[in-house]
Amino acid sequence: MSVFSPLALTQTLPFLPLAQGDIDYQVERREDPDLFVSVLTAPQTTVMLVDGGRIAVPKGQGALTEYENVALRLATLPGAYVLPELATHPQVVPMFLGSYGGARDEQVVAIDVTRLPAATGTASSGVPDSAFEGADDAFGATSGSGASRRPHAAASLLQQARERFDWVDLRGFAPHASSREAGQATTAATLSVWHMRQRHCPTCGAPVTAAMGGWAQRCTNEDDGHRLLFPRIEPAVIVSVVDAQDRLLLQHNNAWQTTTMYSVSAGFVEAGENLEHACRRETREETGIELGEVRYLGSQPWPFPASLMVAFKARALSTDIRVDGEETGDARWFTRDEYTQALASGRVTPPVKAAIARYMIEEWYGHEL
Repeated sequence: MSVFSPLALTQTLPFLPLAQGDIDYQVERREDPDLFVSVLTAPQTTVMLVDGGRIAVPKGQGALTEYENVALRLATLPGAYVLPELATHPQVVPMFLGSYGGARDEQVVAIDVTRLPAATGTASSGVPDSAFEGADDAFGATSGSGASRRPHAAASLLQQARERFDWVDLRGFAPHASSREAGQATTAATLSVWHMRQRHCPTCGAPVTAAMGGWAQRCTNEDDGHRLLFPRIEPAVIVSVVDAQDRLLLQHNNAWQTTTMYSVSAGFVEAGENLEHACRRETREETGIELGEVRYLGSQPWPFPASLMVAFKARALSTDIRVDGEETGDARWFTRDEYTQALASGRVTPPVKAAIARYMIEEWYGHEL
């Protein structure tokens, strides 16, 4: 007698908020020395702003990220006004995101103001650490608008933008934005975080400058050949585990600030390891559960700071949970009724809307959370 597999009807995830980009990158234009002159003087160009991975939105929208049914949009500036600012502020990093073609041929540029000095001449922000930015820490609360900065009478257009706009975390913006603007914001935030964190050549230690339309960096050391550097992407697996009764395994990570947060297993891929092996290893290390069949669900970028989350669904070969007690504090099997009751009582809260984990749980649950 054959046994029906709970993975038999598994399909790839139809929607992921950080995987909606549909822009043509136009990679061939990135080496054009006059790229930003031509793009920023074109009337169809849209200019968005990013600061340390945070996205600029119109004033007042920063307080709306925690609400359910709200729509957020990007704050934008005229390209012709921004162009002279690039010469005045060499610390600013322009990033050519691409074009949508069509009759309007809309082009998009992101301006990274992370290193822009404040009106007083002091640096705007330092390099943060990586607290709560691991693969298992991809489910926490979003941040709202950025801290206010004191205005200055002589502030330039970009310096004034820090006061004119609100600045929101990508996790708060993407679930409330159009698919097109969510894609733009994801790319801009990813590049912004990379430029913020890598300021020197990892080979020789010399300072770097932005290159290739903001998609690369060039080492300034002539003896090192002015090597070209590209963003590093850190693959991480995330896996929803079901048993023969189609119960879902959820766990609480000790690093999560929300004590009621329960989500699926996740972790970084080790050197020399394939994705499926990483799924089995992470699940075994964190919960003691052995996995059998593993199926691909989807992927999305997670620029906190540089992850690519690759999602799988797997069938458990065992059900005896043994958490490690260090990284994972608790893990439980849930039926759909048990999960519904846990959500209703507040004993369990789901991952945030931007996280791929939420959509993996919904795939098993059968409808939106």
